[in-house]
This record gives sequence, structure tokens and C-alpha cells, in this order.
Amino acid sequence: MARRASFQPQTDPRQPPRACEWPGCDRAGEFRAPRDRTLREYRWFCLEHVREYNASWDFYKGMAPSDIESALRADTGWQRPTWPLGRLGGARLDPERTADPLGILRDAQLHRNRPQPRREEAPPELRAALGVLELSWPLDPATLKARWKELAKRFHPDANGGDRRAEDKLKDINQAYSLLRRRVGEAQPASAAPG
Repeated sequence: MARRASFQPQTDPRQPPRACEWPGCDRAGEFRAPRDRTLREYRWFCLEHVREYNASWDFYKGMAPSDIESALRADTGWQRPTWPLGRLGGARLDPERTADPLGILRDAQLHRNRPQPRREEAPPELRAALGVLELSWPLDPATLKARWKELAKRFHPDANGGDRRAEDKLKDINQAYSLLRRRVGEAQPASAAPG
């Protein structure tokens, strides 16, 4: 993914016009484009050539993948250090010192202190199968069967003109369904299990 070179028109109208730096061009170089990755030195082009230069300019050219990753991470925080919210002395707002005529901050505080119901997590060995079928845990047999039928119809080779990718996807779906069906059947209470 290449960063686009930003170009800006020459700003001082009293300055004599620069010549376009594109070889063989005799038009005025009104638009600047970065010379290199430091973004401190510029080249000047006419509009046509700055567009062409911009289209082929690659900020990351010559950088190792780890350097590109570091640059992207720095860019997400505008080259400033960041830390998770609520740490390093993050204090709660004092409702007495905050103008809150609608009580929004008070209500948020009440919701934050309310105990949240604990969500049951899927067993680790079932997470991949749940992902294939795009289902969440806990799961009941009727939901499982309905989702399997829906995906089986969508990815059946006859419905996809014999496409091998659809056939492979259907195999994964069937495998996930059989694993989940066994486990969901085991998790049902004896009274709910079919007789």
C-alpha cells in the first residue's frame, strides 16, 4: 500500500514561476511533490506531471516489511505515543465539577457499575467450527440445523456450477456441522434429548 504524495500549488504569487522539473516539459511548475520519504524537500511540476509523479510515487519503496509495519503503527497515532484509555492515571470525571444538566454522565456511571451478565464462552475445540458456520455460543440444535441447511444450499456444487471452491467450502461446513451436532446433542439435558 503506497502513500500518495501530496501536492500543493505554489503559494506566493510574487515569486517568479518555477519551471516544471519533468524532463522535456516547458510549462510552469506550480505544484510541489515530495522528493523523498522525509517530506522536507520538494520537486515542482505542472499539474499533468505532478499527477503522473504522484501516481507512481511510493512512500514505502525500499523499506523492509518490519519498517513498513512500524511506520503504519506510528501513523495511526500521528507519531505520538499512545496508551489504552483508563490507564496511567486516567481519572473518572467528577460529576460535581462537570456541567451535566441532562444527567448523561451520571447515567453512564450507573451503567458502568451494574454487574454485567457473564457470557458463556465456546469450548476452544468448537470455536473454529462455530466460525465456519458463523454461529455464536451457546447454541441450540434447531439453530444449528437451520444454519447448516442454509449454508449447504448456498455452497452446494450444483448451485455453483461445479465450482471446486464451493465444494471445498461445503466439505468444511459439513465437518463443522457434524462436530457441533455431536457436542450440542451431548450438552442437552436428558429431558430435551429426543427419545
